[in-house]
Amino acid sequence: MIATVLRNIFTKNLSIKRDEQVLVLTDRPTPQELLDGGVSEQRTRLSCIAFLAAEIGKTIARNVVCLEYASAGAHGVEPPAMAWEKAFGGKAVAALRKRRLLGRLLAKRLTDKELRTTEDIIRSHRADAVDAVVALSYFSTSHTRFRDMLTRICGARYASMPLFDVHMLEGPMRVDGKALAARTKKVATAVSGAELISIRTPNGTDISFSVAGRAARVDTGLLNAPGAFGNLPAGEVYLAPVEGTANGQLVLAWAPGRELGSAVTLTVRNGLVEDVAGREKYVLDLEKKLSEQSENRNIAEFGIGTNDMAKRPDNILESEKILGTIHIALGDNSSFGGKVRTPFHQDFIFFRPTVQITGRKGKRTILMKQGKFAEGVL
Repeated sequence: MIATVLRNIFTKNLSIKRDEQVLVLTDRPTPQELLDGGVSEQRTRLSCIAFLAAEIGKTIARNVVCLEYASAGAHGVEPPAMAWEKAFGGKAVAALRKRRLLGRLLAKRLTDKELRTTEDIIRSHRADAVDAVVALSYFSTSHTRFRDMLTRICGARYASMPLFDVHMLEGPMRVDGKALAARTKKVATAVSGAELISIRTPNGTDISFSVAGRAARVDTGLLNAPGAFGNLPAGEVYLAPVEGTANGQLVLAWAPGRELGSAVTLTVRNGLVEDVAGREKYVLDLEKKLSEQSENRNIAEFGIGTNDMAKRPDNILESEKILGTIHIALGDNSSFGGKVRTPFHQDFIFFRPTVQITGRKGKRTILMKQGKFAEGVL
């Protein structure tokens, strides 16, 4: 089963050709990371899956490299320089070093002018870039300049699979791909006319934000076009709320990887998390991360799950794809239409949401009611 699914990633999802270059990425825990037994086992399994994927990939394409690097420690942190060299080529990275841009790029501290220069350098060496990436790192590279420049500038196809687990092979990875793509595009069409989105959940979440001018993007698992990017397992519609517009509160029932014993409430004002309250230890963990820099407090993403085979709530890669759920992320949104750059991106899942859309002429419509799509959406 696992070999078949991994082969399908190369042959069906990414449509890899014999003469293409493919980079498989994974990460290993650093000595500073304190892991309990379950997480440690998960990390080991993920690395094993990555190396197995690379070996299977070598039967499909001539040039497949598996790179393991030291863990970045958080979702949205740029991969290290060695990954950039493997993905973009040594000449591009040498040019970035010569212009003293590489360090600032990895720290997500480039000015707009420096970013344009960096993109010009990457563009001039795009012929050296890999054709496709299978990112099986524990921490997500989805919302990084690394991924963005590979897909947008170099035209690489990119399958992002952070936190991937073998159990997903029996669930969301077995979804009917054509039905998933059709369903996801219908939800995106319904969202595309929105100016304002309001969300309520039974446990107390009540938040609204503007999405004026922000395009809804789809993750369907079909990654065979130049520059295609998405998660595997797939199944979501997502966009970046307009910065500074979110107001209300988010009531978390799930932290990353586990259900909370009691609710954690995030107070949001003018697009930023202003306060984190609750009796859970996770309150201190989240407050510490948000205090590192103000951009981490940004309401970065709104997403809707569309995969009817996704069920598990304890792994955000799968849970954010569960049909009828929504997720909201904090931190970086610069790689999918937003303006905030920071080495942090954390999603939170919300069940049984009621989602109301306000259109350009002020017309209000219900997209979802307690986790069920309104009639005519699907």
